[in-house]
Formats: sequence, structure tokens, C-alpha cells
Amino acid sequence: MSLSLCMIVKNEAATLSKCLSSVRKVVDEMVVVDTGSIDRTPYIAKQFGAKVHHFQWCNNFSAARNAALKYVTGDWVLVLDADEVMTSGIVPQLKEAIARDEYLLINLVRQEVGAEQSPYSLVSRLFRNHPDICFERPYHALVDDSVSAMLMKDPNWQVGYLPGVAILHTGYQKNAIAQNNKYAKAAAAMEGFLATHPDDPYVCSKLGALYVETGKISQGMELLKRGVAASEENYDILYELHYHLGIAHSRLRNFPQAISHYQAAIKLPIYPMLKLGAYNNLGNLLKAAGDLNGAKTAYATTLKIDPTFVVGHYNMGMIFKAMGLLTDAIASYQAAIKLNPNYAEAYQNLGVVLLKAGNHQDSLTVFKKAIALHERYNPEEAKRLRQGLQEMGLV
Repeated sequence: MSLSLCMIVKNEAATLSKCLSSVRKVVDEMVVVDTGSIDRTPYIAKQFGAKVHHFQWCNNFSAARNAALKYVTGDWVLVLDADEVMTSGIVPQLKEAIARDEYLLINLVRQEVGAEQSPYSLVSRLFRNHPDICFERPYHALVDDSVSAMLMKDPNWQVGYLPGVAILHTGYQKNAIAQNNKYAKAAAAMEGFLATHPDDPYVCSKLGALYVETGKISQGMELLKRGVAASEENYDILYELHYHLGIAHSRLRNFPQAISHYQAAIKLPIYPMLKLGAYNNLGNLLKAAGDLNGAKTAYATTLKIDPTFVVGHYNMGMIFKAMGLLTDAIASYQAAIKLNPNYAEAYQNLGVVLLKAGNHQDSLTVFKKAIALHERYNPEEAKRLRQGLQEMGLV
């Protein structure tokens, strides 16, 4: 089976090379549609052998993506954004999956690099090049609706997913101004869609979450609750709805309600890696409520799901520290640091535990490392920590 990469891009010169490098030996063709770049994006795409086409931007992601699909000639389509890369380890599974006759669409696990909230998501980015499959929705463009319609007509088709991380995404690491502009554009597009699809669970989830993120909490909760009522058995969307209701209630300090929504989210029968955010947030709330054992169970579950979940190791360290289990706390902080050598808070708390354990020399070494890292990312905290060490006579 031949595989085509299909992308829409605009001013992506900074990231496009890395994206295309990750798939150039995996796909049989690369189709790149430029929507108005004024940088070297089209030139870079051509350097990699991509077929470059142009599309006049019309504030509709689905229109642009469907225009790109028309140029695809492969049997299967892989959709990536320029700020994403494919992991090399997933390629054998991917090749095996597209060779099977029953699959119409294969969902891929995407990791949000550097994210503490919802570090994993399931994205519908690998599907057959079929004339009935198309993107819908002006923002958060998806092929899911057209695929669902095909499944209704022919139940012999199946939707699958590849276990393990297939895509690494860095797109949420933007500066605040750019992010705010992105939020405004996203809200405008989704509000237009909501006007004609008032009970669509997906747009209720995405727009509701966006409202909560930007401080419109009551509006967001109203949409999220509407989505729950309409979601039926779409468990992936239902998880997102409960997850964001948990965040909304936490913002309002309605902690019992937040805990209830996180518990509802983790009970749903979805891919376990997608539940990390809910387990982690549940642990935080239980810890704040004094339920250290409950929090420990939640954090331990995150590490059972993903042993490389850095924040999970750090949070386990915080629990062990609160329980007075200093040796376990040291091991947890060291595990977090091994995975992220620039984790200033982990160094800082490791220093505290080492000091409590009577290991003054090692604690001082670790505190100095924490100060050096804070100097780069949080100068005020570095100053506070240095003053604290001076008051204790350690420096």
C-alpha cells in the first residue's frame, strides 16, 4: 500500500524541515499545500521533494485540507502539521496496519511535548484515500464525521489505533501574544459552527474548554454540560468533557465536583494513555484535600500507564515527602531529574529531602543546581532560595 503525506502550511520555515525529515523515508509522496507563506516554507518543501501547491486562505481549515487531499495519489493519507514529527519506532506498526483490508481509519497517539496537562491525545490522521472521506468543521478540522457516515453504510469497515506514541507535537509552546491571537481566531471559527450545530459534542468540548482557558468559566461550563448530555457513547469526547469540567470546577474552587468529574473521566473505556491528565489532576486535588493515600494511588497509576511521565515521578516525590518516606521521595525526585535534567523544582525539593535526611553536603550541591536553573527560568525563585539557604547558614 502506498502512503502519501498531506499537509497545509503557512510560514513554517522554522519547523518544516524537522517534520519532513521524520517521514521522508516512510511515505511514497509528500503533498504540501501552502496557504500564503511569505518565508522560505515552499522552498524548503520542494527541497525535500514535496509536490507544492497553493491555496488562497479563506479562514476555513477544512476547505484547505480538502483542497490538499485532491492532489494525493497514494492509497493511504498521513496528515501532519509542520510543528509535528513522526516517531521512528511507530513505523513498523504503521506499515503493518495500512496493509490490512479492514481498516478505513487508524487513530494515532500524539504527545504534547512539554505539556503537563493532557500530555497525550488520539488523533485521526491516518486514513484511506477514499472519495467519501473529507474534512469537516472550519476549526479543528476532522475526517471523523465522514468516516462515521461510511461506517453506518458499511459496517465491515473498521477504525483502529496504533499503540505507542506516533506523533510528537510542539505547537503549544508559543509566546503569550501569539497564543492569545490563536485563541481569538479559534473561538470565532467554532462559534460560527456552534450556531448551526448547537448540540455537537465535539465543538461543545473544544469551545467549552477554550472558554474555561480564557476565563469565561460559566459559558464554558454551560457548553461542556451540554456536550455531556449529547455525547451518548462517544467515550473519547465524553472524557474530554468531564476532564475540562474538572478543570472548570477547580478554577471555581468547587473541589468535590472537580474530583467527581475526574473520577467519571478515568472510568471511561478509552486508551489508558489518554487518561494521564485526569489521573494527575485528581491526585493534585486529593493531595490538597489531605487524602495522601488516594493521591498516591492516582500518581502511581500515571506511572503505571507511562513510566516516563516526569510530573508523575515528581508528584510521587511530593507525596513521599509529605508521608515522611524520605528514601522513597529521594528516589522519585531523582527519577524525575533523570528524565528532565532541567527540572528546577525537582532539584529544589530533592535538596529539602536530603537536608531532612541529614545529608547536608549533597543537599547543598542540589540546591545550587536548583538555583542555577531558576536563574534561567525564574530569577525571583532563585533569589528566594538563595536567601533561604543563607538564613540557614548553608551558604
